[in-house]
Order: sequence, then C-alpha cells, then structure tokens
Amino acid sequence: MKFILTTISVILLFLLNLFVGSVSLPWGDVADILLGRGQGGVSEFIVLGSRLPMAVTAMLAGAGLAASGLMLQTAFRNPLAGPSILGISSGASLGVALVMLLFGGTITAGVFSVGGYAAVIIGAFFGSLLVMGILLSLSTVLKNDLMLLITGIMIGYLVSSAIMLLNYAATAEGIQSYVMWGMSTFNGVSTDRLPLFSGLTLAGIALALLLVKPLNLLLLGDGYARNLGINLTRVRNLLLLATGILTATITAFCGPVSFLGLSVPHIARLIFRSDNHRILMPATLLVGAAVTLCCNLVCVLPADSVLPVNTVTPLFGAPVVIWILLRNRRR
Repeated sequence: MKFILTTISVILLFLLNLFVGSVSLPWGDVADILLGRGQGGVSEFIVLGSRLPMAVTAMLAGAGLAASGLMLQTAFRNPLAGPSILGISSGASLGVALVMLLFGGTITAGVFSVGGYAAVIIGAFFGSLLVMGILLSLSTVLKNDLMLLITGIMIGYLVSSAIMLLNYAATAEGIQSYVMWGMSTFNGVSTDRLPLFSGLTLAGIALALLLVKPLNLLLLGDGYARNLGINLTRVRNLLLLATGILTATITAFCGPVSFLGLSVPHIARLIFRSDNHRILMPATLLVGAAVTLCCNLVCVLPADSVLPVNTVTPLFGAPVVIWILLRNRRR
C-alpha cells in the first residue's frame, strides 16, 4: 500500500510540475498540449521544451542521488554518508572550476575546441571520473571501509582547497558563472541533452538495483558476507562504480545538488520501516523522485524566475540530518 501511495505521489507531483511554473499558463491549454492538441507557439515550447525536460531531470536526479546515498550509508555503515562524502561531487566541481576559472569557459586541444555548456559537462565528467578512478585504485589497497571513507573526505578537502586557489586567479565573470553553477538547477538539461542524461542515470540506477542482495549481506557484517561467498572487494568496486556514474552524471548536468543523497534514504526508512534493500532500494528511488519534484516545484513558484535548487533542498535535508544526530545522541 505504501508503494502504491508513493508512486501516486510521484505521478501527481510530476504532472503538477508540468502544469505549474514561473510563467502562468491556463491548465486547459497545458492539458491540450500534453494530449497532442496544442497549436504550437510559446505555450507549447514552455510545456514540452522546458517544463517536461525539467520534471524528468528532477525525477531522475532525485532517484539517482537517493540511491547513491543509500548504497554509501550501507557500505560504510554510516548514517551521515552521502554521494559527496567520497569526493566524487568535489571532483566534478573541480573539473567545472578548471573550465570556468582557468580556461575561460573553453577547452582546447590542438584543433579541437569546445566551449559553453558542453565544456562544463566535459569538465564535470572528467573531474568526477578522475576521483572515482583514484578511489577504485585505493579500494584494492585499503581493505577497511572506514579508511576509504576518510580518504574520500580528505580528497574532498584537497579539491576544495584547489578550487579556492583557482578563485583567486579568476576573473569576476568566471567566479560569477561558477557560483551560479554551484547553486544547481534542473532546467539546464534541454530536450536534446535529455536522452544522454536519462540513459546514464538509468544505467546507474539499474546497477544499484542489481546490488540489492550484496547490500543486504553487508548489513550482516563483512565476515558473514565473506562466508557466504561474497567478494567484498568486487562488491565495493561495483558500489563505487554505480555511485560514481550517478553522481558524475547528475553533478555534470545539474550542478552539485546538496542534502538529497544524505537525507532521502532516512526518509524512506522512516516511511517503510524496513532495512531490507529489496524494499528499501525501490522505496528510496520513489521517495527521492517525489522529494526532488517537490523541491523543483518550490523553485519555479516565484513569478518570472527559477530559484537555484540548493536554496530549497536544505529545507528538506537539514531537519533530517539534525534528527539523525539527535537520535544517535540518545543511544
């Protein structure tokens, strides 16, 4: 019953994202456009060219970040682990900082040159994949999950320092562009970019769903999982790969979205009252999609403007983090 209600909530919030926006449109006109009876023009472009890609992006981004957070919290047995904790989001931020602050928004290699939004995406992808590659290499040496977690945090600090140094040498325009990207938004994924974003995000989600059984065994402890024939190194590498794909893709296209990966898994546990990942993983995906669609709806409510995502997500995520800290303090 809870799955049915959550699924209905996702559908209703998705439709609401199509009918409500910063530009007011009659709901009858929106319904006609969605049913294929539109007459073209500006209204059809707003609904199909702006609101629909934004709603799909928000739904997939929320599901992907939530799945990443759940996998990391289970793997490291840490309720405060999130997609950015291993430094993958920081790596994407460094890649974007290099493009915007050092290279002036253009990547040039010989006769090959890429600028604008494409350069930002390339920088974010390579930054994320670089950190992910380092973590995958270190995971073969660091057998302890806590040590790998601490290593990820240290990588994040190093990357943050590098970004601060780049800010000192950058122009005012470059700093402004980087700050705006850092606030995150779901309206940067246009219709032509949506297939690539959706394909990569769905691939990461599919890999996360395939890891449900190993995640359940990890809850019982490394020794028990090893006795059942689970290759812990392989599982950990697959977890990093799934998290890396999801975090790199979402950060590259949407910016470093905060709090969702950390808070949504706890909201799903609270609603579904289960630690079984056969229930918890799909529940987390649905709750992540619902929460992010709700955040996006709040972002587009102001007239003639769209708020950055990171101005809204702390309103949902911060109370959850405070609740986690207070609950653990009582134990």
